[in-house]
Formats: sequence, structure tokens, C-alpha cells
Amino acid sequence: MAEQPENQPISDEERATWVREQFQKANKFLAENGVLFDSVITEESRYLMPYLAVWKIRAMDSKRYWVISGDLPSDYTSVDNAKDARDVLRHFAMHWQLKAENLINAEGADDTQKAFGALLINRAESLFAMQNAPDLWN
Repeated sequence: MAEQPENQPISDEERATWVREQFQKANKFLAENGVLFDSVITEESRYLMPYLAVWKIRAMDSKRYWVISGDLPSDYTSVDNAKDARDVLRHFAMHWQLKAENLINAEGADDTQKAFGALLINRAESLFAMQNAPDLWN
């Protein structure tokens, strides 16, 4: 996705397109992992365009999940692991750090695994910084 020049505002149409694309990306990721989407709990979902979208969803089996998509690997977790969108960023930051360590240090890890581990570390650090920025959550 092309970045907007800093002084050019994002139109409502661009924002709606980005949100729709992230929703489709998150829904596809869930389906690939055997979770069938039912509905979004919009009042608890958050978007920080063009970086990330955090969705709270209800699956067809009535279970609830947090799903993250954007300029980072898509992932999901049970709502039991995070109380709100801010907390889910903290959850994924810690989860991805551990996952990255395991990938990078695995016996026989190839360059692709190590590169993905480095990406996870980078995105985990960004998520931690975002969840720790009070001005994003007021």
C-alpha cells in the first residue's frame, strides 16, 4: 500500500477501502485456520491506518477472538488472552517475541525462518511501542 504524504489527509473513501481490505485479510486468515466468522464487535475493534487493525469477532460456534491484520503478520487469539484492543497488542508483542526466538534458534533453521523471526521481532517491538503510547488510547 502506498503511503500518503504527511500533509495530505486520508479521505473517508480511502479509509473505508483500507478497513474493508484488512477485514477481508483477517477473515481469510481465520478461515485458513478453521475459524468461521459470524460477526464483528465493532465498538471494541480498533484501526490505526495504515499499520494495523484489531478486530474482536464472534465465530459461528459463538467463540470470540481477537484478530490482528495490517502491515504485519495476521494472527488471532482467544478473547480470554486480552481484555481489550490495547492489551491484545501487548499479547501479540510478547507472543511474537517468543515465537521469533524459537524460529531463529531452532536447530536447522533456514534463512527464510530466520528472516520471518526477524520480521516478528520488528513488528513485536512496534506493537509494544503502540500499546505503550497513551495518546493512541485516550
